[in-house]
Amino acid sequence: MTRLGDSVARASALLAQDLSTDSTVEQLLTETKARRYLDLTDLSAKDQAELIASRTVEVLPGVAKLAERIELRRAEGRGLAIKLGIDPTAADVHLGHAVPVIILSRFQRMGHDVSLLIGDFTAKIGDPTGRTAERPPLTDEDIAANLAGYREQVRPFFDFEKVSFVQNSEWLAPYTFPELLGLLSQVPVSQLLQREDFRTRLASGSGLTMSELLYPIAQGLDSVALNCDVELGGADQLLNLQMGRKLMELKGQKPQLVVTMPLIEGTDGTGAKMSKSKGNYVGLTAPADDVFGKIMSVPDRLMEPYLKAWTEWTDAEIALVLSRVEEKSLHPMDLKKVLAGEVVAALYGLEAAMAARAGFIAQFSKKSFTDVETPVVDLAEHGEEPATAVLSKVLGFQPSASAARRVAKQNGLRLVLEADGAQEAVVLAEADAIRPLGEVARELLAGRAVSGVYLKAGRKIAELRGL
Repeated sequence: MTRLGDSVARASALLAQDLSTDSTVEQLLTETKARRYLDLTDLSAKDQAELIASRTVEVLPGVAKLAERIELRRAEGRGLAIKLGIDPTAADVHLGHAVPVIILSRFQRMGHDVSLLIGDFTAKIGDPTGRTAERPPLTDEDIAANLAGYREQVRPFFDFEKVSFVQNSEWLAPYTFPELLGLLSQVPVSQLLQREDFRTRLASGSGLTMSELLYPIAQGLDSVALNCDVELGGADQLLNLQMGRKLMELKGQKPQLVVTMPLIEGTDGTGAKMSKSKGNYVGLTAPADDVFGKIMSVPDRLMEPYLKAWTEWTDAEIALVLSRVEEKSLHPMDLKKVLAGEVVAALYGLEAAMAARAGFIAQFSKKSFTDVETPVVDLAEHGEEPATAVLSKVLGFQPSASAARRVAKQNGLRLVLEADGAQEAVVLAEADAIRPLGEVARELLAGRAVSGVYLKAGRKIAELRGL
């Protein structure tokens, strides 16, 4: 049996047990965290290709072709040449950015040669993928700062000691205009205009710049320079990745295989991609308790894609726990606590994961908040302000009133009423969130005897007094 098979056998036995108990969960996290560093070189070429494909959107031109390429390179006594391009456009990284790095780590542990391509030249052009306008270019100082932050933040998922770093300015900066014209004469404009965002902008009259049209060409030349076997990228990068195959063919090289990864949905459950601008992300530098709580706040339907994105569980293990949820032998909340523990353990270690788990259970699994330390809002002072203002200005739970209003729109804002050791949570509609909070609370309390009233936004809670 392979090393991965041995680990799966041990973990599967634990996954069949009671996952509400700390001891079982701690054993499971110990096993699965160790798997993040597991040597996968004993897997067959077919098993390697299938393991990679199980966490991707597409492998082009096919999974069998990937296995064939692995076999070919093994016969030559080396691994595949794998490339992941990094466009260093942000200093802060979230879990969505970790997805390709985790796939890259698997390739690395399978014995393949990994290159991280720093798009210092293309970052100065600005990749417009998925945007309605050209992205502003970066300076050298921006790129250096963002790259340093990126490397430090994704370090828990990847061994940087076994990777090559290259910068595409090495070959793109000296590229001459005659060379570029000769290359462009062989690339149909129609191929560049296949991108949906380009077509949308042209249809709306927004227009395109020549630098944007040339971005896929520049990215394709990266693959030519590195003579890649495989390039990784998000599903929204497919046409750029295919341009790499096209240019490699034009240069007489064996075209790279393309591996695309899913764009992970954000924590708010709206279907939008995880991003900082939408506030639906989990930052890699967030405290362990916040990471745990954010994962616990996601809708149950996101557990499967999140398990696939951020754990080293196999399809069989994920199918096992989901079937247990379906047959009601495993509560979704218990599975979500395991998932949250997986993410925290990856970032901060097993001890931090178990501490975050204990803290969450202590704070949010009680029948009463009376023995939980929470912020207090005096409605005698702030009762005339809407809940959105209280959340943003008074409590600092949300960055702005509009962000707080979005929480209400997503049914994430509640008043929790406690009486006789029991709780009743009342969802506040968006319309109520912009009314005076004291007025809304008094309406709900009319004729009721309660021991406590709490305002809950997502996983954050504050006590309301002065009613």
